Amino acid sequence: MGYTEKTLDAIRAKYAHQPEFLQAVTEVFESLEPVITKNEKLYESEAILERITEPDRQIIFRVPWVDDSGKIRVNTGYRVQFNNSIGPYKGGLRLHPSVNLSVIKFLGFEQVFKNSLTGLPIGGGKGGSDFDPKGKSDREVMAFCQSFMTELCKYIGADTDVPAGDIGTGAREIGYMFGQYKRIRGLYEGVLTGKGLSYGGSLARTEATGYGLLYIVDALLKDHGTSLDGKTVVISGAGNVAIYAAEKATALGGKVVTMSDSTGWIYDKDGIDLAAVKEIKEVRRARLTEYKNYRPNSEYHEGRGVWGVKCDVALPCATQNELLIDDAKELVKNGAIAVCEGANMPTTIEATKYLQENGVLFIPGKAANAGGVATSALEMSQNSERLSWTFEEVDSKLHGIMTNIYANIAGASEEFGMKGNYVAGANIAGFKKVVDAMLAHGAC
Repeated sequence: MGYTEKTLDAIRAKYAHQPEFLQAVTEVFESLEPVITKNEKLYESEAILERITEPDRQIIFRVPWVDDSGKIRVNTGYRVQFNNSIGPYKGGLRLHPSVNLSVIKFLGFEQVFKNSLTGLPIGGGKGGSDFDPKGKSDREVMAFCQSFMTELCKYIGADTDVPAGDIGTGAREIGYMFGQYKRIRGLYEGVLTGKGLSYGGSLARTEATGYGLLYIVDALLKDHGTSLDGKTVVISGAGNVAIYAAEKATALGGKVVTMSDSTGWIYDKDGIDLAAVKEIKEVRRARLTEYKNYRPNSEYHEGRGVWGVKCDVALPCATQNELLIDDAKELVKNGAIAVCEGANMPTTIEATKYLQENGVLFIPGKAANAGGVATSALEMSQNSERLSWTFEEVDSKLHGIMTNIYANIAGASEEFGMKGNYVAGANIAGFKKVVDAMLAHGAC
């Protein structure tokens, strides 16, 4: 039994109760087999796989807060600081009822490789809580965020760990958290990213993940002799990633025909009206059921169904494990040529393999959605320099980062005899940089 298999068996036995984390580790280990085999003796003697899959620390804490009726509520808070070999821990804070330690570890593990791929000096971490901001008043959200940060502030800092937003954590939540950090620590520093423009945020951060996704899609398609111009695009989600992916896809000549939220999805054969979606989701914080009020000829469907729509390019931008094996079969049957992940691991392992085996170009989230964290790192740089760059400067840097990511993952896949396997390419390219740093630092 080889080193990879032995280590994976041990991790599966130890963390059998953490399915999301095991899914992420399994997917990465399968891709890394060639590079690990090539360096097996060194990596095993240095316990590289054991060290890279065990977080530096896992912080779990109680978050008590008072609701509008005066009742004390209690949630659980998490911060997993996974690996800081190449820089301070960096990764978002997810606020959603589905959050647990397994989910946070899965996201943090992925973040290590994603951050490595950006080429910027940032390590990997993730955090959040099972608190649900939906349906809460601004005062209740503030009460939760202040209580959450009262504990979290003990473990983070501009040169230690720099959290950001994620699902459920937008500008409002980041603002409340930053205010509480500043209040308790007495420091005005770039400890959080995704901040408002008036207090240290970066232009283009809101658009970054969606725009970055389309920059790597553009590079992928051009490398394969085509472009997005005239292509039909299906997108899941209706948050920042989905909205700005749709905006950039349209700018590049694609026609986006679907979007979705937690209750259902919309289909607009004439192309999604983004102004309407922004009004519904960003201004009114309402459901997509209202889209038909703006576009009477569109369709609204409850539940799932986006992946059954005929398309050329599919961009899952909602949440993990949303694109299943049957969805992959539908996409192949309908002639999709590319699937690129805007969310964190939205495609199951089975679906990913099916797409690859059937000739669909597939780029995983750790590469395709790295634009968000890359721009967060650019925000950190601006904070450190006490400067603000223009939108065009940030967007240009983002475009260059995403183009380089594509070149690196394509090159890594070809170097190890798996040309076109961008999952393997992303894992190998991200892994090699982190491991080189770990080896340089010794047993730590």
